[in-house]
Amino acid sequence: MSIDIYGKTSIAGVGYRQYKRGTADLPERGVLVRAIVDACEDAGFNPADIDGFVSYGDDANEPVRLMPDLGTKELMLSAQVWGGGGGGIAAAFQLASSAILTGQANAVVIFRALVEGNSGRLAEAVMAHHLNDHMAGVGLVSPAQMCALRAQRLFEYHAVPKSVCEELVRASYFHGSRNPDAVAYGAELNLDDYRHSRWIAEPFRLFDCSRENDGAGALLMMATDRARDLAKPPVKLLSVAQGAEKGWGDLLENDDADLYASAGFRAIRDRLFQGAGLTPADIDVVQLYENFSAQGIASLIDHGFCTYDNVEEVIRFENLIAPDGNLPVNTSGGNFAHGFVHGFICAVESIRQLRGESPNPVPGAKTCLLAGGPGSPTISSAIFGVD
Repeated sequence: MSIDIYGKTSIAGVGYRQYKRGTADLPERGVLVRAIVDACEDAGFNPADIDGFVSYGDDANEPVRLMPDLGTKELMLSAQVWGGGGGGIAAAFQLASSAILTGQANAVVIFRALVEGNSGRLAEAVMAHHLNDHMAGVGLVSPAQMCALRAQRLFEYHAVPKSVCEELVRASYFHGSRNPDAVAYGAELNLDDYRHSRWIAEPFRLFDCSRENDGAGALLMMATDRARDLAKPPVKLLSVAQGAEKGWGDLLENDDADLYASAGFRAIRDRLFQGAGLTPADIDVVQLYENFSAQGIASLIDHGFCTYDNVEEVIRFENLIAPDGNLPVNTSGGNFAHGFVHGFICAVESIRQLRGESPNPVPGAKTCLLAGGPGSPTISSAIFGVD
């Protein structure tokens, strides 16, 4: 028997700090504590009353090490999504919400911190997690290489035109160029630079790849009834799903030709939308984890926003940008143009957009889909909403 989570838990506070790689003003734990305190101040909530912590992607910051700085009164939940890297970002909300609804915790912080001077390059961690000896033995030693192979399959087997990747990257930079907190602020993408930037792993050039930054983010979650009494209007978690379908997984590297080019979300899509009582047409805005451009395209297809046949009609620059596009995507700039702390800005912008605090607001937005990292061994997505 499943638990009905629709609207019963909400995000009450948001904190996010980002720095150029190598320039964080504190060690990783210090940056994270600041982000958590920021989230509590945003909500008007005492940090000492946090009693649960959830993260994903092998975050090294154990909650018991955060407790002294936060003045934690009691720790009731300490959890992390197992495997999947950025694919687990939405599943962290699933863990937190489940704990709150079953009385295992009352106020939970979902967080991710990454200061590479302390925890090392994220790419190295991904290699250790996702790439087995069979891959390394033939020279496949980076996420870009693996995703490049899948991208070529998307283009050649499914006949998805490469031009749609440019449309997605342009939209991200359009939003980032209008966001004072983004690395791309004031610098809309120059298409000539994009088309002639250096190769990373064909078909990916430099701007097709997410960047790496130091920083930390924190979102404070609690029961919706309790969140209503705090400083900011609550943003409700309507639905969340995680998992993987048969044949998926990096050890097999997807022998199924049709599955190989996908982003892995087909297994959870129906559960996600059914849990919210919505369809893709009901989603007002999408915050899309894009590790690489083609994987972002595959994610949009998997979630049902378009098909292989009409992808060019839907994934157009004009259709992907706020305020007038029908499918605004990554309204803060996303992993391409805002910054990349293992994708956490996608979760933060989901909440800010529905609060009306986005640098690129979508008029009247009531629903936002958060898509986790595509192509991961396990993936997850969530839908947030406001009244």
